[in-house]
Amino acid sequence: MNEQTLVLIKPDGVKRNLIGDIIKRFEERGLKVSKLVMLTADEPTVREHYQLDNRDYLIHLGHVDITGWSEEKIEEKYQKSVKIVKDLQKFLLSGKIIKMILEGPGAVSLARKITGKTDPSLSPRGTIRGDFGEDSFDKANAEGRAVYNLVHASGTLEEADREIQLWFPTDSDI
Repeated sequence: MNEQTLVLIKPDGVKRNLIGDIIKRFEERGLKVSKLVMLTADEPTVREHYQLDNRDYLIHLGHVDITGWSEEKIEEKYQKSVKIVKDLQKFLLSGKIIKMILEGPGAVSLARKITGKTDPSLSPRGTIRGDFGEDSFDKANAEGRAVYNLVHASGTLEEADREIQLWFPTDSDI
């Protein structure tokens, strides 16, 4: 079934002139770019994308299953996620980005597979982050910043729908 998903090329990907290389990876695997815009993100959109006021979002950040976790462990995860999201917001506002909608069969899961693991140092070769990534969670944490991992790709179909509406609210955005 054809799906749509949102992909953002983050400021590090734009600054390193990897836009074409990144898009090519998706196209070579059968995904079609249906909408694409280069922009400087605005704060309200970034705050809605990375939601500091949504406790459930923060607890499950990284698509973590918290089944069986103690309240203490959940609170620890929440506090850690607040810092991560603040860093992600700051990073996404730090320079030009590309926002795009990709379409194709299984677009959400395929785009995530092509993208690789969130930590570029753990991403296998053949993925965007594995081939082009130069950062790691350890380095980012030591430097007190977000990990430079080149792209964001929606994690679920529901997330893709929400993010597409957020980043492309009207047809004038194409």
